[in-house]
Amino acid sequence: MRAIKEKAEPSALSPGTLKLLSELGEECQYVQKLLARLDMPGLSGAQMETVLGELSAAVVHLHEHTRGLDAFIDEDREEG
Repeated sequence: MRAIKEKAEPSALSPGTLKLLSELGEECQYVQKLLARLDMPGLSGAQMETVLGELSAAVVHLHEHTRGLDAFIDEDREEG
């Protein structure tokens, strides 16, 4: 017996916006992983510095990635 896939409804957002949001989600997951690593018991000072450095870079990336994103999404929704 074959499973029938339901056709997905078209999104109100453009493929470009959906890609940006997907990338944002991936970066947020990465930040969550880094935060979890900070909670690990027995983390050495060097390991802590490495995680904090990665977290700092990820925060800067998130900041750049989200600059103007709200306006971009609003524009996309108005056009769609």
